[in-house]
Amino acid sequence: MTESVELEAGGRLVKLSNPGKVYYPGPGYTKLDVARYYQAVAPAVLRGLRDRPTTLQRFPDGVEGEFFYQKRAPKNTPGWLPTAHIAFPSGRSADEICPTEPAAVLWAANLGCLTFHPWPVRRGDTDRPDELRLDLDPQPGTDFADAARAAHQLREVLDEHGLRGWPKTSGGRGLHVYVPIRPEWTFGQVRRCAIALGRALERRMPERVTTAWWKEERGEKVFVDYNQMARDRTIASAYSLRDRPEATVSTPLHWAEVDDVEPRDFTLRTVPARLAEVGDPHAELDEHAFGLEAVLELADRQEREEGLGELPYPPDHPKAPGEPTRVQPSRAKKA
Repeated sequence: MTESVELEAGGRLVKLSNPGKVYYPGPGYTKLDVARYYQAVAPAVLRGLRDRPTTLQRFPDGVEGEFFYQKRAPKNTPGWLPTAHIAFPSGRSADEICPTEPAAVLWAANLGCLTFHPWPVRRGDTDRPDELRLDLDPQPGTDFADAARAAHQLREVLDEHGLRGWPKTSGGRGLHVYVPIRPEWTFGQVRRCAIALGRALERRMPERVTTAWWKEERGEKVFVDYNQMARDRTIASAYSLRDRPEATVSTPLHWAEVDDVEPRDFTLRTVPARLAEVGDPHAELDEHAFGLEAVLELADRQEREEGLGELPYPPDHPKAPGEPTRVQPSRAKKA
């Protein structure tokens, strides 16, 4: 087995150790296959990572082995790869890598990174998001087709509030919709907008969509995971590989494709050819930056007229003013 190879990316040579190591046993994809995939899609994946503090989801022994999330920049981070200092809800902090060039993607792949999890901020201001990310997560009994139907309704909700969204597959059964925004609002305010939009969508599709945080209350619906906009919550980047047996990819879509695609068709083998043929549907996302004023007004109306206030944060977050109890409803009833 070859001990190492060198791959070129953006004018840099990146050393790849153990290139023959199998990462996806089903189709037999190796570490070299993963690296060559990221070499082929580097400009597109970098669009979603550029200047963003990024957590690496590493699988040193492939998708059937243990994995971990690398938040802090490794000690061997090259000098040409910048970092940003970020604060976690716990009060701790760390320096995370912020990719700025294609070589960073291959460097991470050499560490066994399959999935990139960028924050919705840039390293110039790590407290104010420049993306509103909406996660449509099908619950048991629902599937991608249900998420697609919800996404179309969400598109209308966004349009009514002066916003435009860009969809992508999650790499599993779900759909993500990204809205580029001006970095003028805090994580709390942007999360509040995600809740307000989720509630507006839920009102349109009460039998199909839910914002219920507790799984026991969701039913067979699509969950709008508003807490993906909480600080230190991230979503797999566009063009990231996922840890599915088929080596699926979180793939940007044109709205016209949403009803017709099968997420399992977007894989390590197929996505580079798709990208070369149809281009990147998210290519112009960074050319836009919308305001959240109308959505914040919507949130105010929902609270004032319907009594719809704060929703639970993830358990590792400090208790927020007005936040309801974090006790699971069934346990609260027993108590």
